[in-house]
Amino acid sequence: MKRQLLLGTLGVLVLIVVTSVMTLTPPGELIARDDEDARAHLQDGEGNPVGAVRLSQDGEDQVVVQAKVHDLPPGFHGFHVHSVGQCEPPFTSAGGHVNLEDASHPEHTGDMPVLLVNSDGTGEAEFKTDRFALKNLFDEDGSAIIVHALPDNYANIPERYGDVDQATLATGDSGDRIACGAIQKHGDS
Repeated sequence: MKRQLLLGTLGVLVLIVVTSVMTLTPPGELIARDDEDARAHLQDGEGNPVGAVRLSQDGEDQVVVQAKVHDLPPGFHGFHVHSVGQCEPPFTSAGGHVNLEDASHPEHTGDMPVLLVNSDGTGEAEFKTDRFALKNLFDEDGSAIIVHALPDNYANIPERYGDVDQATLATGDSGDRIACGAIQKHGDS
């Protein structure tokens, strides 16, 4: 009888501990580790907050990118990591796309999938990339996340349209920069 009571009590304690751990980390969320987590708080050209992007190192080879935005124009938007961690409107201070391999668009290190914003101005995206590690984004001048006004065409211009211009090759015709956030290590943000 005492043994059954002891085993029953032990079972309840294990259940309480497991439930407590599950409560601390909601499903779909990553556990933030200061050395493997970074954030970019996005602002529009007037300095209003319009969302955030979280970057989390997932092993040595991949980074999980999670974006949540609001108060942006509906539609698809170019979404890139830019080479300078400065966000002074009109956000040209963020430089061009991070390009560790000296490649053409859409093979820049900082080229990411387009961001879809719903008709109510909100949007969410989550994906993994192996194009960079978090350590690549913290060079001397840092890096920034940019949301562009137009969709990224990834320089996909059929030959029948003639030569592809330099703007398409460099940016995918993503247009103006409408939101920017300097990437900061978790705890610095």
